[in-house]
Amino acid sequence: MSEHSSETEVQKRPVNNNLIFGVVILIIVACVAAYILLQPDDKPTQTVEDIVTEEVPMAEFQEPEPEPEPEPVAEPEPEPVVVEQPVAREEEPVPEVEPLPTLNESDEVVVARMDEVLSDQVMSLMVTDDLIRRGVVYVDNIAKGKVAASHAPVERPKESFKVIEGDILTIDPNSYERYTPYVKLFTSLSAAQAIRIYDEYKPLINEAYAEIGYEGDAFNQTLEEAIDVLLDTPEPKGDMPLVRNSVTYQYAYSEWENLPQAQKQVLRMGPENMKKVKAALRNIKAELEK
Repeated sequence: MSEHSSETEVQKRPVNNNLIFGVVILIIVACVAAYILLQPDDKPTQTVEDIVTEEVPMAEFQEPEPEPEPEPVAEPEPEPVVVEQPVAREEEPVPEVEPLPTLNESDEVVVARMDEVLSDQVMSLMVTDDLIRRGVVYVDNIAKGKVAASHAPVERPKESFKVIEGDILTIDPNSYERYTPYVKLFTSLSAAQAIRIYDEYKPLINEAYAEIGYEGDAFNQTLEEAIDVLLDTPEPKGDMPLVRNSVTYQYAYSEWENLPQAQKQVLRMGPENMKKVKAALRNIKAELEK
C-alpha cells in the first residue's frame, strides 16, 4: 500500500465534532436573543419605584350581609322507654296435705304410710292394732329402762331362746338370729325417713302421750331419753355365762344381771345386731338434734 493518501481519502475524513457543537451553541443563543428583542411592546416600562408607589384602588367597603341564622334543628324525640313488665311466674301448685285422722281412726292411715317404705316381710312383724298408742307407751317405758311387753309394737319372736350347756351355760349364737328380722325392720328406714314419719304424725303422738298424763311436747324429750338408755348398753367381750333360775335364765355376773331390763333385751340380740341397732339410733338422735 502507498504511504501517501490520495485526495479523495482526505475529503472523506469525518468533520471535527467540536466544531459542530460550537455551531449549535451559536444558533441557540441567536434564537434566544431574537425571541427577547422581537417581543411586542404592549406595556410601558415600569421602574421599581413605579411599582412600589402604584396605588391600588381600594375596594368599596360593604358591610357583610348577616349570616342567616341556622334553622333550628328539631331534636329527635326520645324513644319511649319500654318498661318490661315482670312475667307472672306460675306458682308451683302446693300439694294438698290431707288432714290427719283422729287418734282412734289413725291405724289404717299410719299402717298404709309405713307400708310405703317397708317391705311386706317387715310389715308382717308389726302389730297394727292401736299402733300409735302402743309405740308411745313402749318408748315411755324404754326411757325408764323397762320393757312393756304387752304394748310392744312388734310380734314376739316365734323361735325359743336356746343355750349351750357345758361346764358353764352360755347363750346359743343361733338365738341371736331370732332378732335379725326385727333389726332389719328397725334399720330398713333411714334416719331421715324415720324422723319425717315421726314429724308427720307428731300431733297424734303428742295426743297419745297426753292420755297417759304428759303435756305439751314432752314426748320428744322422752324419745331422746329412750335412745340414750339403749345406746348406754354395755358391749360384752366374748360369751356371757348364765345361771338357771327355775324356768328362766339369768346372767351369772351381777354387772350384767343388774342392767335395766331394756338394756338386757338389747344384749339378747347378740353383738352384731347390737352394733347395727346402735348405729341406727345414733343417726336418729342426730336428726332429732337438728
